[in-house]
Amino acid sequence: MNHEECLICGAPLEYLEQDTLMECAICHKKENSKTRCVNGHYVCSDCHTAGMDTIVGLCLAESSRNPVEILNKMMELPFCHIHGPEHHVMVGAALLTAFKNAGGDIDLPKALAEMMNRGKQVPGGACGFWGACGAGISSGMFVSIIAKATPLSQELFSLPHWMTAKSLNAIGDIGGPRCCKRDSYLSILSAIGFVKEHFGIEMEKPHIVCHYSARNNQCIGKRCPFSPLKETTH
Repeated sequence: MNHEECLICGAPLEYLEQDTLMECAICHKKENSKTRCVNGHYVCSDCHTAGMDTIVGLCLAESSRNPVEILNKMMELPFCHIHGPEHHVMVGAALLTAFKNAGGDIDLPKALAEMMNRGKQVPGGACGFWGACGAGISSGMFVSIIAKATPLSQELFSLPHWMTAKSLNAIGDIGGPRCCKRDSYLSILSAIGFVKEHFGIEMEKPHIVCHYSARNNQCIGKRCPFSPLKETTH
């Protein structure tokens, strides 16, 4: 059984060419989607991310300046799956927390609530269907929140765009298929340098080795910069 695929039966997912009306196998809500498993099961984003609000308590209790360390703790919580839209919130939340702990001047509870609201609006599959991975977008949301940017901002208008572009460029350079863990790490590493340059706040930048590759059927192996296979060849 491939637990990182369908949450109902473990079967591989399939992506349709156009939106199709589907019924969530958990809450029975009906909505349009392009994603289901090969056995026909569909799980809506709300059910897929149920329990994600627990990250707020985790973040508020954190003292680490290392956003990867914080993200890894989120990834180990029961609500988090190998792939899914929960990463669209977690990347930004981890960055906000580390930024605050590194000396950033933000109201963390308020910022986390805003990150939750914004990140939830990015659907699963955005990486393939929108041409913009939700993890990369989350890093842009993070910068927008700490810069207090709005659509009417002048100088600050550019910063979130530059941040998202930097993350997406790193993600695009590696190529597919998608991996929410890899793309989350790439986005956070992109943000660490960006924040130091533009905000003067230095978060910790660790060496990353992925511990999820064995659970990802589409893992790209040594093509991934975080592959444990690279460690064994040193």
